[in-house]
Amino acid sequence: MKQKLKVALVHDYLREYGGAERVVEALHGLYPNAPVYTAFFDPDTLGMHAAKFEGWDIRETWITKLPFYKKLFSPYRIFAPKAFTDLDLSEYDVVISSSNAYFAKAVTTEHGLKKAVHICYCHTPARSLYGYTTMSDWKRNPITRFVGTLMNHFLRVVDYNIAQKNIHFVANSVETQRRIAKFYRQDSTVIFPPVDVAQMSAAELQALQKNKGRYYLYVGRLAASKHVDLAIEACTKLGVPLKVVGTGKGLEYLQTLAGETVEFLGAVSDEVLHQVYADAKALLFPAEDEDFGIVPIEAMGHGVPVIAHRSGGPKETVLEGKTGEFFDELTVESLSAEIIAFEKNIKKFSAAEMYKYATSFKKKRFQREVASLVKTLISKED
Repeated sequence: MKQKLKVALVHDYLREYGGAERVVEALHGLYPNAPVYTAFFDPDTLGMHAAKFEGWDIRETWITKLPFYKKLFSPYRIFAPKAFTDLDLSEYDVVISSSNAYFAKAVTTEHGLKKAVHICYCHTPARSLYGYTTMSDWKRNPITRFVGTLMNHFLRVVDYNIAQKNIHFVANSVETQRRIAKFYRQDSTVIFPPVDVAQMSAAELQALQKNKGRYYLYVGRLAASKHVDLAIEACTKLGVPLKVVGTGKGLEYLQTLAGETVEFLGAVSDEVLHQVYADAKALLFPAEDEDFGIVPIEAMGHGVPVIAHRSGGPKETVLEGKTGEFFDELTVESLSAEIIAFEKNIKKFSAAEMYKYATSFKKKRFQREVASLVKTLISKED
């Protein structure tokens, strides 16, 4: 195997900071000299998180030459497969793409005699193409529903064909692995994404155990698929305090649902988020068919139990009765009933046990597993 690999990283786009971007951060930490190819980079929408990418060698596609690309990035998905295919990365030894809905995995990695090992870290096959709820309710408007349905049909065929290229798929969960097998007819390796778990002493964990928190917490994008409205309406109905961390187009609507016990914090720094987690009673995670779900692990890493919808990734990561509980129906009534039941049994959750469990998802574990996979695949090529 080569002593020094020439590695390139690829990511759909850099315009928001979430779990996918944390994966790219961890990959860049593993390969700090690797350039990062992306459809476009928008520091303005990244806000305070833009600083995390300072000093990186970021290379954008020709999508940046299209008018108003920062606002029209969603309909410009139609051009994304071609934009990434036009990136010839066959000169590298290894290409690791981080892909969801913007076709980063479409990059060219074979050209003539040149060939790179291509690993695609798949966060999920694009939810909009395969019938899953998405960030926005695009079907509500008849125009976007008509145009979106036609575009998605075309892109679904394109997506399948791209997935048949010589790509080694890595799934971020067993749930995503199942989707890759179903929609792409491809095998994949499961490597859970990295989760930022703060170092905590025994004394801090004891304090958390005694505290038991003062409020419920929601952390994440304010998007349709996250069903933040259920958390807001349930806490308003029960008259229990809820803090909402996150931003999104749905903010104004969600504010109309909120009673006096609900507080919107918007985007917060990592330091503030750490404290917000530490003082929480439980995390409410009503997301539907979540691909993996980093936020529940973050909560457990602060000794905070999780109340999640019984679907998607959380079924793999939330240990029922030990690190959290589930509610079965995406209704205010179902979530409210679980909150009431949780209040009666809150003492059974051990902050120390939840923290210990969360540390198994730390960044070093992710980087170790990725490096091991790269080594294995390169060895097969030699």
